[in-house]
Amino acid sequence: MQETTIVDHSAPRRSGGRNAVLAIAVGGLVAGTLDLTQALILFGARIPLAIAAGLLGPQAFGGGAATYVLGVLLHFLIALSAAALYFAASRKLRFLSEHPLVCGLFFGAAVELVMRLIVLPLSAFHAMGPYTYRDLVQGLLVHMVVIGLPISFSVQWFAKRENAGMH
Repeated sequence: MQETTIVDHSAPRRSGGRNAVLAIAVGGLVAGTLDLTQALILFGARIPLAIAAGLLGPQAFGGGAATYVLGVLLHFLIALSAAALYFAASRKLRFLSEHPLVCGLFFGAAVELVMRLIVLPLSAFHAMGPYTYRDLVQGLLVHMVVIGLPISFSVQWFAKRENAGMH
């Protein structure tokens, strides 16, 4: 009589899926927290209203607590979306998780440029230049460090855990 062996192929996928969620959540939440903190320091406590204005238009500046919370939630949605994008790209472009310092810096710069040159002009707030050299450099440097690096290092950390078979 031949013995049948049942192999559970779902276990690696579950741990890989868990690592994906963790990489995106940790990277996005750390990046979002650092970015929101620096924005509050540099631009003041009304910055979540400016973020909400991207969806609601300039009238968001007259909004109350609900508009403020909306701005914070939108900010974290964007940070988590950036982390998800980086994670998804890293599945095909392995160098993204193998070289998190350089790739994270470039990714942060790309996020800043996409936000400044595409998202903000197309938003309901219609924020667009002219930009000063100082503002452009500051935006690039801040996003390289507080967005790009936390996301890239989170993806690298959880990719290593996945490759090592850790659950």
